[in-house]
Amino acid sequence: MTTDPLSWLVSLEGVPSGLAAARDGIDVVLRDRGLRRTSPETTGESLLRGAHASATLEGSTSTLAQVRAGEGDAIAQDALRVSTELLSLVPTLGRSPLQALARLHALASATSLPAEQRGRPRDAESAGRLRDLADLITSSAGSPGLLVAAVVHADLATAAPFASHNGLVARAAERLVLVARGVDEKSLVVPEAGHLALREAYESNLRGYATGGDAGVHSWLLYATEAYAAAAEASPLRRPAEG
Repeated sequence: MTTDPLSWLVSLEGVPSGLAAARDGIDVVLRDRGLRRTSPETTGESLLRGAHASATLEGSTSTLAQVRAGEGDAIAQDALRVSTELLSLVPTLGRSPLQALARLHALASATSLPAEQRGRPRDAESAGRLRDLADLITSSAGSPGLLVAAVVHADLATAAPFASHNGLVARAAERLVLVARGVDEKSLVVPEAGHLALREAYESNLRGYATGGDAGVHSWLLYATEAYAAAAEASPLRRPAEG
């Protein structure tokens, strides 16, 4: 029997209760309107808001209104391109996580990198990190979906295995895991907006994840539970479409 590589994280102080509270918050938002009564337009709005928030974290200065109108800057366009195909990659993540991650990067970098660099790791070490992450996604079926999503996000963002757009890829992969693991099957919460709302803590905890050992991982997971609560509040089910 294969041991779940993330099982040790579930017992860290504050993590089980934080994950449970975050999941409850997400479930409350989804139940308030009823998943069966939501429309594809609501999912589209969530993805749009997520693309804008992720682009902003990556350095975009475009407003949500500009992104909605298709007038955003290059970074916003990169994020939108990823969001357009994101949900179609859910089956791919289950079959071949490495292929799904490569596709996310190829989409993000479609207009800025030569074809031979799109979806490909920077070097042999980065290729190894990506293989390890893909194996982790496959072998962590027993861990809570929120936990897996948070770890996938942080690993991609801090390892930076691609030549560019690692932040966009990391946040898109997080949303993809949340959908694939059944946390938010219709992708109605906005995890990227949760991170943007907590930007200082987000960036600080990513640095801690990269350099702080087990303590940094623990702090990141505690932060992530707060970010997921903010993600639920940013859902179009909670806040109607803005300009």
